[in-house]
Amino acid sequence: MYKNAWETQVFCSGLRSEVDGLDESVAIGVAPPAASLWAAVHELGGSRVGVYAQNVHWADEGAFTGEISAPMLREIGVAGAIVGHSERRQHFGETDEGTARRAAHALERGLHVVACVGELESERDAGETEDVLRRQVTAIRDAVGEEHAGWLVIAYEPVWAIGTGKTATPGQAQEAHAFIRSLLDVPILYGGSVKPDNAGELLAQQDVDGALVGGASLDVDSFVRICQAAVQ
Repeated sequence: MYKNAWETQVFCSGLRSEVDGLDESVAIGVAPPAASLWAAVHELGGSRVGVYAQNVHWADEGAFTGEISAPMLREIGVAGAIVGHSERRQHFGETDEGTARRAAHALERGLHVVACVGELESERDAGETEDVLRRQVTAIRDAVGEEHAGWLVIAYEPVWAIGTGKTATPGQAQEAHAFIRSLLDVPILYGGSVKPDNAGELLAQQDVDGALVGGASLDVDSFVRICQAAVQ
């Protein structure tokens, strides 16, 4: 919940000028708050940077106050949406089932989807990481099916590394990503205190296909340096 419409416009203008020359093999997207989506779409139209929502509902319309639907997002030019972010799960009670429903419906309606999974610190300490990931990924896989999986991306974000300054070691990230890929073979991003100084080592891992960047994405220079690490 950062950047109003004006701040988003300024950020996107700066980002666009910085990344236009980067290797086209690296895909880049931003996910501003709902109130700033139109500003991002307007500023980034025709550029290589996709605009994603931070959430999307599983219905096209209805009595779901406070939610936003896939058709509404597509109407203003939004390319995709994040679902199941750890903060949505932690603070707003979102579940594996709800995340899977959101992902499946958004894909059916033509949005790209980044579906988030990851374990709590207590779950990792108890040796339950694979059990948690299996439950979360399987729910998404079964709901989406093969037909729409081509537009699906999984983001592994260990909850203990979100906003804490802690980061999974490259080995821990690789191990979790490899396990996720054994369940569902789609692109997998790592999210968890990704910064310019650790992005290169994380992105060099065989099964890490990219990054879901949090606080380090709020500054254009910081975010561009992570994009450059992805190119390298």
